[in-house]
Amino acid sequence: MTLRLLPIAFACALAITTGAVAQERSLPDIGSSAGSLLSPVKQAEYGAMVLAQLRHEGYVLDDPLLDGWLNDVGQRLAAASNKPQQSFTFFLLRERQINAFATLGGYIAVNSGLVLAADHEDEVAGVLAHEISHVTQQHVLRGAEKAQRESLPILLATLGAIIAAQKAGGNSSGDAASAALMTGMGLLQQRQIDYTRDNEAEADRIGIRTLANAGYDPAAMAEFFVTLQSVVRMNQGDERSAVPGYLQTHPLTLARISEARERAAKLTPAVHASTSSTPGSNPLLPPGLQLSLPTQTRAGVGDTGDFAWARERLRVLSAPTPAQAIREYQQLRTKKPLDDASRYGLAIAHQQANEPAQALQELTPLLQAHPSSLWLQIAIGEAEAHTGKITEAERRFETLLARMPTHRALALTYARLLGERNTREAGLRAVAVLRPLLGNTAADLPFQQAYARANEIAGDPARAGEAWAEAAYLSGRPEQALVQLNNLKKNQTLDYYARARIDARIAAITPTVLELHRQGVRDEEVRGGKLGFDAKFTPR
Repeated sequence: MTLRLLPIAFACALAITTGAVAQERSLPDIGSSAGSLLSPVKQAEYGAMVLAQLRHEGYVLDDPLLDGWLNDVGQRLAAASNKPQQSFTFFLLRERQINAFATLGGYIAVNSGLVLAADHEDEVAGVLAHEISHVTQQHVLRGAEKAQRESLPILLATLGAIIAAQKAGGNSSGDAASAALMTGMGLLQQRQIDYTRDNEAEADRIGIRTLANAGYDPAAMAEFFVTLQSVVRMNQGDERSAVPGYLQTHPLTLARISEARERAAKLTPAVHASTSSTPGSNPLLPPGLQLSLPTQTRAGVGDTGDFAWARERLRVLSAPTPAQAIREYQQLRTKKPLDDASRYGLAIAHQQANEPAQALQELTPLLQAHPSSLWLQIAIGEAEAHTGKITEAERRFETLLARMPTHRALALTYARLLGERNTREAGLRAVAVLRPLLGNTAADLPFQQAYARANEIAGDPARAGEAWAEAAYLSGRPEQALVQLNNLKKNQTLDYYARARIDARIAAITPTVLELHRQGVRDEEVRGGKLGFDAKFTPR
């Protein structure tokens, strides 16, 4: 692995605990004291860099269906916040510790464990609303400004703290949810940069109002506080699941829970037309037909109708291995019969374990019970393709795409299946399937990977090379992206437009690479000369 972040975490700890030494060694410019708030553009750059480096370390869980669900919930809350013009990016982390945090530029991360611990979507929305409020009230920005005044490098501090917190296995709460910004488990002893109690109270107050405005249950935040409090109590005395350091200094108090309940009692959720649960809004549903939720699943007040499917899919994709996910469902089955969402999760686990026949066996009756579920339609299409039922799978995806040509998860899944065929005809069709998404994919890693593969087998090496380079950049490997683009320029068959696109990306990526070099962060594969002309990004 290259471009490791453990040295960054160490540098962060060193900078915090021995500030004089850090100043003496003249840490690089990034995040140095400027005496003024960072511009929105700079904030977005820092947020994007944090996301890319977390991807490089393997923390980010990129899945089109899950991304779509989380983004729908997050953007719905953002639109109902006190600053709807603020841009937000929501992403999932693989870790099963209960945690979430906001960083610069409106980038908000949610650990898998937080979703798995929630009873319904409103509780996840409560955490997101709290984090959104930290951003809109500039609590995150003030923390970064404090780092500037103390000459603490913003990017290094943020990454080091997040990684330290994730590796420590700390759990989170409403207080601890945002603690990863500049504060990690091993970095709390001196000069900690954390949110004050006033910040937390403000984020609670505004977040609860945001919940209600978005049509979610405003009491869900207090409900999840109680869940987190129970987790903390269960973990006491267990060194492997120790109470996070931030909770030890900023505990969840009964007063905070009571205040959240009192505020929620004064609010009524606004009526929200969900794109998933509103009659007629789902292209798979005939007009007037209601969407059915999975059996034995508790729905929240503002539930999109996708939470149960999302939680079980996340349970599988966050498991260490598909075999362990299958065992997890087998253990659940010994306690009580699996509900429909859990059976879907088991089917996905079989798919991940390369057992498509078993997946299809689980999915077929589920689709009969929930014919309108796109999650099931996509899953059964994948299972059909992997059991040799190519014609059936193709018919299913083509029918769905005819109704929803811009649905990201649907298009990406179908394009990936087409890419597995490895024929020029399939590549050309995959390119056509992905083309409607091209307008908003600059920062979309799964799209760039699918688009690269589609163009590769379709016989367009220039487009494929550009997309592979973009995938490397989005995965925290900007130096590899730069090398790939410079190598691609040597191709004499490039036309004027391709060469202009490549030159523009080289100009945009070069400053990032130079900044990382100034911090002593280099890509070992590039330095070792392992990248040749035909090098392309290979996801972890």
